[in-house]
Amino acid sequence: MWYIASSWNHDGDPVQLLQISDSVAKFRQSLAENPRFLQDKVKHYFKENTHRLTLSMSPDEAYLEKQAKAEEEKLQKKIQALSDSDRKEIYEKGLELLTAQSKTQDASCLPALKVSDIEPTIPITPVHISAAGGVPVQYCEQPTNGLVYFRAMCSLNTLPEDLRLYVPLFCSVITRMGCGGLDYRQQAQQMELRTGGMSVSTQVIPDSTQLDMYEQGILLFSSCLERNLPHMFQLWSDIFNSPHFDDEERLRVLVMMSAQELANGISYSGHMYAMTRAGRHLTPAGDLQETFNGMEQVKFMKRIAEMPDLSQVIRTLPRIKKHLLNPDNMRCAVNTTPQKLSDTAAQLESFIRDVAENRKERKPVRSDITEVRPLDPLNDSGPSRKLISELNFQPCQMKTFFQMPFPVNFVSESIRTVPFSHEDYASLCILARMMTAKFLHGEIREKGGAYGGGARMGGGGLFSFYSYRDPNSVQTLSAFRKGVDWAKSGQFTQQDIDEAKLSIFSAVDSPVAPADKGMGRFLSGVTDEMKQGHRERLFAVTHKNLVDVAERYLSVGQRTCGVAILGPENETIKKDPSWIVK
Repeated sequence: MWYIASSWNHDGDPVQLLQISDSVAKFRQSLAENPRFLQDKVKHYFKENTHRLTLSMSPDEAYLEKQAKAEEEKLQKKIQALSDSDRKEIYEKGLELLTAQSKTQDASCLPALKVSDIEPTIPITPVHISAAGGVPVQYCEQPTNGLVYFRAMCSLNTLPEDLRLYVPLFCSVITRMGCGGLDYRQQAQQMELRTGGMSVSTQVIPDSTQLDMYEQGILLFSSCLERNLPHMFQLWSDIFNSPHFDDEERLRVLVMMSAQELANGISYSGHMYAMTRAGRHLTPAGDLQETFNGMEQVKFMKRIAEMPDLSQVIRTLPRIKKHLLNPDNMRCAVNTTPQKLSDTAAQLESFIRDVAENRKERKPVRSDITEVRPLDPLNDSGPSRKLISELNFQPCQMKTFFQMPFPVNFVSESIRTVPFSHEDYASLCILARMMTAKFLHGEIREKGGAYGGGARMGGGGLFSFYSYRDPNSVQTLSAFRKGVDWAKSGQFTQQDIDEAKLSIFSAVDSPVAPADKGMGRFLSGVTDEMKQGHRERLFAVTHKNLVDVAERYLSVGQRTCGVAILGPENETIKKDPSWIVK
């Protein structure tokens, strides 16, 4: 729609724009008639084009101070121009607005689904379990339209503690520095030519039954057309066997890009950083999430970017690679068409054998492809996961304030509750959605002036309140507590509960692409049977259940919580010794 809108708005033919094949045919004909067709276009429109503008921008170090001063002067000028009648009118309109915001809106006139309209059961996703070279593999036959989707989960369990902070950096550079006989430019070209992209990312996956158990690892992901399977696995093989780490100039560029992206991301996703920090001391998985994806990682990358010499980082990356890119610590998943299953299995087997032989494994590597056996979709969680158990973990309460150079706050309060398989998890999910729509939105956005705010129940067992681009900070924490009091009082209707259930099911039942089928089982061990059980518990949630979980988990004195705020200088917080200011 976006593609055709601009031309259509100016009387262009939208159908012509959709006929991509005609344009491709014309392009190929132009290339056949003139092999230098593209070079001539570049020469005409860029190299010899004299119509150009060069614009440079320089930051003003006093920008924020000037902006605040100008805004204050503008405000005072407007206030001084007000007459007594103007002031009275503004005050009265403010009271009218507050009254309107406090009214309960009548949604009965709107068309709506009913909870009874929702399907009671979920469709089962059949998967097959196998092994390639001793590495567990999950196969899922899907109508992928000629594409093969490959994932590999590599455990972090053997990685020394001092290398953990470097893992996100390792993930961001491992596919972008060259490998085998390819420099980074050639590697990028081959990835563009032969695949739909190759990525590596950190994974912290809480266990579905225990709050103090989790899986840590990195996830490799790529996709390609079926004919490019050998090329895709060859690229992965080169990355495993001979990645390039010694180009300090290239590494510095990647480090600067990563550090800049993280710094810029705070103002756009500050509520996510606040939630991650608030949950740091509540679960072991929350602690690792902060290390990999939180403010601790932002601070670490800033320090790395400021280092004049990256030789120490260059020495660190191969140490990480030795632990992570290791078939002994790996499990794989493949989504492809039934016709391509055996060929994909053969290519995957060859890739794993090549990697294992390069590591000079002492134990023999199986050269046969294990028979692909059906997996019971209800009771088998698939390839074994390497869980870490920290049953002696002691959650503690912590309030952290990050002073930031922007005029709004990102506020979060997280509370340790229950894991996914617990009977109260469904009630907490619906409570979070209902509190957001029926109380917190009005208090935080409509009255408080924030861009957004609400509550959510995370898969790691943390119930989190948050606000986004919020002019308030401590006041918003008070709104969170009022939300709990509202829930405990039971001042909500069955219609409110049904709306929350519908909202939850819209996410639970959102379409899953063929590329992602079976991934819940592969990544987190959540079977279709467990999903069905969760679904049934969602249907069964009652008014009493919601009041009970609010009282049991969210009440002051019953909860273990963490708080984090990112925002401008705050004198109230600075004077409060219960806050850690960074």
